[in-house]
Amino acid sequence: MLRPLSDLKSGERGIVRELQGGRRLAARLAGLGLTPGALVGVVHNYGRGPLTVAVLHTRVALGLGQAARVLVETTEAER
Repeated sequence: MLRPLSDLKSGERGIVRELQGGRRLAARLAGLGLTPGALVGVVHNYGRGPLTVAVLHTRVALGLGQAARVLVETTEAER
């Protein structure tokens, strides 16, 4: 089941499966390493404000609106 990245709690991980939105957003997210197939872990998600994620051995801050457009499949350990 696909879930928006913004719905994952701190410590949860998932695999990026789909990016929703226009080309500009997709290009920005790709530049940050958020591409289909990428493993992403949520470092901090307080439910409001920016979300901090770990992807490609780096940490990235995303607004909740952007994170909601990244659809992930949670990894087996998180189900």
